[in-house]
Amino acid sequence: MISMTFPDVPMPDRVAERIGKQIPERVLEAEKAATEAAASLTLCIGPRYRDAVAYNLQSLARANKVLAAYNPGLIVQFGGVS
Repeated sequence: MISMTFPDVPMPDRVAERIGKQIPERVLEAEKAATEAAASLTLCIGPRYRDAVAYNLQSLARANKVLAAYNPGLIVQFGGVS
């Protein structure tokens, strides 16, 4: 069996912009909120940040619910939690 691999082709900015205009605003906002929550979770280490961790996990779950409804492939994961 012959295995072929194809090189990644960069996407022009104009194409990415046109694709981005097709995505609803609520999905873009949810993606931003999910990535911010996941990034904040990396800073919350230790027992004194328990409330911050709970808040960020809740924000991540809420944003992922919107993302999953639009496209399950957009879900943002942090440490196996989605």
